[in-house]
Amino acid sequence: MNKAMVRMRMSVHDAHYGGNLVDGAKMLQLFGDVATELLIRQDGDEGLFAGYEKVEFTAPVYAGDYIEAVGEIINVGNSSRKMKFEARKVIVPRPDINDSACDVLQEPIVVCKAVGTCVVPKDKQRK
Repeated sequence: MNKAMVRMRMSVHDAHYGGNLVDGAKMLQLFGDVATELLIRQDGDEGLFAGYEKVEFTAPVYAGDYIEAVGEIINVGNSSRKMKFEARKVIVPRPDINDSACDVLQEPIVVCKAVGTCVVPKDKQRK
């Protein structure tokens, strides 16, 4: 399996800007968690994130939004693993209805896309 996914609700502690806007770096943190799982499944080791070659923020994320971050390995080198990631908003709060109302989105909203490379040294690869 070379795909992985995490889903979590953004909290007010994740909000970094006015209007409860969440910092885009939070999406990169989620991508890091997805990458770690992918590397463990691929190589039996957490590996190291070497860098991103592309990051696009495509929609805002707010406290209360549920974000689904997915990733997959798209190229395997000797020790490098190139991956693509996508973060999607899947549930949104509805404070206009009441404090605890939420809607599941019929179509998820893509909020961030990225391509990055991780490395698992040969001596740590177990699979």
